[in-house]
Parts: sequence; structure tokens; C-alpha cells
Amino acid sequence: RGLAGGARLLGRWYGQAAKKDTIFALSSGQGKCGVAVIRTSGPSSGPALLRLTGKKLPLPRSAALRRICDPESLEMLDRGLVVWFPGPGSFTGEDVAEFHVHGGPAVVSGVLTALGSLPHLRLADPGEFTKRAFQNGKLDLTEAEGLGDLIHAETEGQRRQALRQMDGDLGQLYQHWSDTLTKSLAHIEAYIDFSEDDNIEEGVLSQVEATVEILERELRAHVQDSRRGERLRDGVRVVIAGPTNAGKSSLLNLLCQKPAAIVSPVAGTTRDVVEAALNIGGFPVVLSDTAGLRDTEDAIEKEGVSRARERVRSADLILAVLDAAEMAQQPGQLATTLQGILPPAQPDRAQPSVLVLNKSDLLGGQDQAELQGACGQVGLPPVCLLSCRTGEGLPSFLDTFKEQLSFMCGDPLRGSPSPTQARHRLSLTKCLEALSHFGRHRDLDLALAAEDLRHARRLLGQLTGQVGAEEILALIFKDFCIGK
Repeated sequence: RGLAGGARLLGRWYGQAAKKDTIFALSSGQGKCGVAVIRTSGPSSGPALLRLTGKKLPLPRSAALRRICDPESLEMLDRGLVVWFPGPGSFTGEDVAEFHVHGGPAVVSGVLTALGSLPHLRLADPGEFTKRAFQNGKLDLTEAEGLGDLIHAETEGQRRQALRQMDGDLGQLYQHWSDTLTKSLAHIEAYIDFSEDDNIEEGVLSQVEATVEILERELRAHVQDSRRGERLRDGVRVVIAGPTNAGKSSLLNLLCQKPAAIVSPVAGTTRDVVEAALNIGGFPVVLSDTAGLRDTEDAIEKEGVSRARERVRSADLILAVLDAAEMAQQPGQLATTLQGILPPAQPDRAQPSVLVLNKSDLLGGQDQAELQGACGQVGLPPVCLLSCRTGEGLPSFLDTFKEQLSFMCGDPLRGSPSPTQARHRLSLTKCLEALSHFGRHRDLDLALAAEDLRHARRLLGQLTGQVGAEEILALIFKDFCIGK
């Protein structure tokens, strides 16, 4: 009877599984390791676990030691732990099984091949486990993005921001704004439908207008945060710029702690942009070394200078490097020389910079004192004396560098969460446009004003996935690894 009951159970499960594929994949990292985790999700997870272990299912969410065998030949593939997560109490909201096996390539390949031989099981697409969690209401889109960012986090700041987003702080903020719009929309539609019946309280429209104005201010402050969240997620774009032979490539190599760029006494050695990704004080930095800024007739160097100017214009932070020994001969020209490096000031965008006076080891005591006095000029950015050759002044420079990064990225655990992706900023900007249209239409046509609120609410819904298009989902989940 036990065998017959098991057969009926398998038959019922496979009948349900025919409606939807069960996916499987290696969820731990590729390569040799002590333990590898292989995960399945879908209605055939239970039958698959039974076929590979030959025993009854373990207690939910409890690890059990099992012999894991090929379902056709019954040859033992490994002995490992298995865990059973019946839906909806699992990551994806579906039945999930995990096989914790030894991490050798032959073992992993054998278990994956065995799973692939079972009916209704297929290899998962990239991000499909997380996509199913979203589709089953386990995560909203911002939480799914936070999970993806956590997987790719390389610095402490990125980890903190990703964890906060994965915990739902950003999604809850957008949901609160969406709920506010829903309530305002309900009030304005009730006014349109029932105002002639005198069943609507006085002041409803004024209350809606006040609520929308407050929401518009909150949205604008959220968007105008100097891209803090995006900088922390993608990296602060820092450009090393200055005249030839000032020591820009030496500074890059010093920060990278390896010879990332060629250093030579010959002026104009660096002709293209050299990039390096760094972790400075827990903040991600994309550091670019550029060609020396000077007038030249060399066509290749001229292109390098043009690219350097373009990088300076788009930089989040500029490290302007000058030769301290040269500037000591004309300390009053510091501000003028710096202006030749920095892009023209823009009223709507202040471009942070740090002035690095390199080759300080070549300065005499009096020259250094005069140069430090000149550094106190009004209008100069933070100034650091540094010797890339000896390392003198490096701790002070790093402290200044970290202060600038901290100011630009902020503390991801404090205050309101920031938008972290370009799609967030795009939807929020369009939402602000819809709210501004509401302000123009409310005295002309309430029906148009109501449509503006409805459009704004749809845009907020796209952020959390309440309203979404398939192409948006595809873009979000494509960056996940196969087993997540």
C-alpha cells in the first residue's frame, strides 16, 4: 500500500506539474568548492526529491542526510543534505527543494544531469528564481533589484544600501506615495460624480490640492538628491586630470597599489583613458587617469586631450594634479592654473574637486610653507600635499578623498532611501510631470486633472511592479545569475 500510495502521490504531483515547468540550477558559485547548493522550484520539486533520494520527504525546512542517486540507473551520485520547502513558505512561493552536495564538478554535473532527465524539469533562466518570487508576491520589484545589487555588492556602502532596499524601505516609500495618490484620486472622482447631490463634504478639492502639493515636494526632494543612490550602486566617477608630467599616472598606480598605467618622464605618455575600479573607504570608485592637458600638434595626443576634457566634464569628482615644485615658484597662480583644468562652472551643477600638489618631496621647507600659505586662497577646493614617490601625505589625502565620497554618497542607512537606478529616476520624473499637469488642469477640467493623478499613480506602480510591462521585468532580471 505504501508503494501504491507513493505512486498515486507522484501521479498527482506530475499532473499538477504539467501546468507549469519546474526549474533547477546551481545556486552556489561555479568552480570547485566544499559544498555546492542545487535548487529546484515548481510543482515537480517534491517528486524530483523523491526520485533522487528514494525516501519520503524530510520535514519542512529541516536538513536531512540522504543518498542522492541517478533516478534511472540508481547509481549513487553523492551523499549530502537535502532540504524541503513546501510552498508558499519558500523563497519563490512555490515548492522548493535544495540539494547540498560536495562541490566537485563531477558531482554537480551528475546531479544536474539527473534532474534534467526528469519530466517537467528544465534548467532555469538567469534570474528566474527571483522572477518567480516577484510573480508570487514574495518580493516587489525594488526588493528584487535590492537582492540583485546585494549579490553584486563589492563595497561596504553598496552592501548596506542593497540590504536596505531588499528589506523593502524603498518599495514602502513608493507604496506610501501610491496610496496617497489613490486616496486623492478617489476623492476627486467622488467629487466629479456626486458633488451635485450635496453628498460630498466641503473642502474636498482643497484637501486634495494640498495633499498633491506636499507629495510633489517630497518627490522633488527625493529626485534631487545628487544621484547619491546611483553613485553608490554604480560607482563614483573620479577623474585624475592635470598638465603633463604632474604625476597623474603615478597617483593612479599608488591608489591601485599596482602598475595600472605606464609612468615615464617623457611628457604625453598617457594618451588614452585608463580606468580602474577601487574601494575607497567602503565607497565604490571608477577612477580614470587621463592624458595631460596641453596644446599639441600630435594628432593622437590631441585626441587623448579631447577625451580627457570630456571625462572631466562628466566626472562626479575631479582630482586635479599639479606639480608642487613648479607651483612653489608661482604660488599666486594656483587658482588660475586650476581653472585651466576644471570645466566652466555651471549654475545648476557644482562639480566637486580636490587639488593634489604632487612631488612634495622636492620642496624645501620655505617653499612648502609659502605654498601651504597660498593654498588658503578663497575659492580653492580642498588641497593635499602629496609625494607619490615616497608616499608622504597619502594618509591625509585618503582622508580628504573619503570625506568627499562620503558627502557625495551619504550614509545609506540614514534618512530617506534614495533611488538607485535610472529607471527609478525616469519614472519619478515623469510622475512629477503628471503632478504638475494636475496643477494646471485642476481649475480647468477636473476630469483631466483626475487622469493626471491616475497617470502619476501608474508610474509609481511601475516602480514596485504593481503596474509593469514584460520588457521592464526582462531588463531587471537579466542581470541575475542563473541560480538566483
